[in-house]
Amino acid sequence: MTDARQHRFENDPGFIAALDQSGGSTPKALAAYGVDESRYSTEEEMFDLIHAARSRIITSPVFTGERVLGAILFEGTLEREVGGRDAASYLWEEKGILPFLKIDRGLAEREHGVQLMKEIPDLERTLARAAERGVFGTKERSVVHEADAAGVARIVEQQFEVGERVLAAGLTPILEPEVDIHAPAKAEAEALLRREVLDRLDGVTAPVALKVTIPTEDGFYAELIGHPKVARVVALSGGYGREDANARLARNPGLIASFSRALLDGLTAGQSPEEFDRTLEASIESIYRASTA
Repeated sequence: MTDARQHRFENDPGFIAALDQSGGSTPKALAAYGVDESRYSTEEEMFDLIHAARSRIITSPVFTGERVLGAILFEGTLEREVGGRDAASYLWEEKGILPFLKIDRGLAEREHGVQLMKEIPDLERTLARAAERGVFGTKERSVVHEADAAGVARIVEQQFEVGERVLAAGLTPILEPEVDIHAPAKAEAEALLRREVLDRLDGVTAPVALKVTIPTEDGFYAELIGHPKVARVVALSGGYGREDANARLARNPGLIASFSRALLDGLTAGQSPEEFDRTLEASIESIYRASTA
């Protein structure tokens, strides 16, 4: 099964749905979904509501492996059920969608123009539990705000260090050194990032995936997309609206989407099942087309 899943991840068309909103981003995600803070008074209630929203997406008849290659989950989702079974199993066994787990615990304070990941306590235990639950891979995010060579080098170093621990657990890491779309020297930061990543790829023990901001220069990550140690290169929407993100993505052959806000835009708690599925269908189809252009 592992070889089949690896082959699917590396070769099949589709995109990755980022459904990994965590504590800090959940209130904003719920508000966009039409659920304001008056609807919950505790963190537990908040997470119940966002899980209900995620479940509605995952169980929708339009959310299938034909166009959705993978889905990134928040850690708490692993302990919850979707469609009457644990979330990771439901995704793969019912939908043919590869389950990924967000493992970072947020961002450290800004230093040298970047934000590293905070320390990840009990990472090996988390990875072992994820593997037991049938999770295929992980996702870990840090952010580049400035074209600072030392900062970018440290971001990439940390990403690859964590990636090797993920590989040792038998999972495929998606390394996510995001470049802020508002960075004043975004193209220069991307050039530093590409160079640092290329310098480290030959040393990895197995292929890794990369999640990047859609580049300023079209086709900029072609060398990474074609690299034998890169399983896949996916792109975050990064704050671009869906139409803009799709247009930019389509100009980068081989780069596929891993969208969150751009995927969920337009979905609300008050929609009827038909309205919800119709809105989600339009979103999935547009992102799929951009990812296979």
